[in-house]
Amino acid sequence: MTNPVLAALAAARGQRAPLFARWCERERETFLPASPAAVARFARDHAGLGVEKLWEAVLDVSRAHVALGFADPTAAAPVALAVDEIANLPPPRSWPDPWKARFKALPHDLKTFIAGHESMRERSLRRTQHALAHANRSLAHLQSARSATTEVEIDETES
Repeated sequence: MTNPVLAALAAARGQRAPLFARWCERERETFLPASPAAVARFARDHAGLGVEKLWEAVLDVSRAHVALGFADPTAAAPVALAVDEIANLPPPRSWPDPWKARFKALPHDLKTFIAGHESMRERSLRRTQHALAHANRSLAHLQSARSATTEVEIDETES
């Protein structure tokens, strides 16, 4: 005879993170609390889902743990590194090398935000550089035209 409270708890667990719950049953892993290594292995096993669907499944695991008062296993570096292998987001080019290594350990949603922000910043910087180069060419053209006009005026006054 099973305890109805435990049965209800098991059903609630499965509803909070169904993909991870089924994987835990199949792999004989503990669903709650899960270890970061188990969640990282889950992420690697489900790489075929694509990074967006996989990240949603990882967030489901996180929400399930936090809602029930357990430590979040998805906040650990092994999970971030496993998702990073799948997402393959490069660190910003402007970052120093030691920070580029740390970039890989950030949560996927934060890396996505930073990469997008840096991409927009670089585009803006390139636009500004192109505008400055155009302004410098225009200034040089105006200065050469002015010096040519000044030389003609000097020649006319001398003669």
